[in-house]
Amino acid sequence: MHYVNPEALVSTGWLAEHMEDSDLVIVDASFFVPGGTAPAKEKYAEGHIPASIYFDINKVADPDAEQDHTMPSAAVFGVKVGALGIGNGSFVIAYDAMGGGCAAARVWWMFKAFGHGRVAVLDGGFAKWKAEGRPLTQEITEKPAKTFAASQEALDQVLSKADILANIDKPAYQVVDARSAGRFAGSDPEPRAGLKSGHIPGSRNIPFGTLFNADNNTFKPASSLAADFTDAGVDLSKPMATTCGSGVTACTVALAAHLLGKDDVAIYDGSWVDWGSDPDTPVTTGTAD
Repeated sequence: MHYVNPEALVSTGWLAEHMEDSDLVIVDASFFVPGGTAPAKEKYAEGHIPASIYFDINKVADPDAEQDHTMPSAAVFGVKVGALGIGNGSFVIAYDAMGGGCAAARVWWMFKAFGHGRVAVLDGGFAKWKAEGRPLTQEITEKPAKTFAASQEALDQVLSKADILANIDKPAYQVVDARSAGRFAGSDPEPRAGLKSGHIPGSRNIPFGTLFNADNNTFKPASSLAADFTDAGVDLSKPMATTCGSGVTACTVALAAHLLGKDDVAIYDGSWVDWGSDPDTPVTTGTAD
């Protein structure tokens, strides 16, 4: 069994060979929980892949939203990524501290949602690049601004709390939670203060970290990924929505599904920050039903 959409990933070897491509834009999309982008920027300053620019998901976001890194409008996205030097002809390679679990997959999903197909995630991420002894730099790259015209249809792939509430009584989506098994069950505390423990009733659990090979943070082979979905009770032939803590690792599950050929995955953008902070939302504990 092979990936249906292997172009969503590039290897460290491929990137090393294509560093000088004129249309290539490399972005470091690292994001940590807890901490967010602040510690990620510090790590970027200490050393990063040459010519890469830091992609702050909290800035390429809806400026009026209460929650961090909320999906922006097409107009805002176009202005923000254009200012980074990304145009419609750019081939964007996103990497993070893992292989796609620390916001590289979120960046991949955002570009795809806004109609930009020339985007991929560095398989294995920064850790694999560094472990292989490949070059690092502290030099900050600044690119001239470009024009980026984003599709207006992106928000069709973003679900709200109202959508998820309606889905409980009349299921239209299989809801897949990317948080750890302990957080899903409610046995482990949430890393963000003030949130309830447990999960959305009827949801399934695929902890995003289980999608990677443990030795190098690359995505597991297609057959293993397919088994992860099957074992969680998820049918890839049916509509699916993913959720997580704040809308980041939900995109890692969406990327894994895309590798297997599933392109119709919606994201609950507010995720558990939105759901778990509302005293009126229903919560279930324990394993999936």
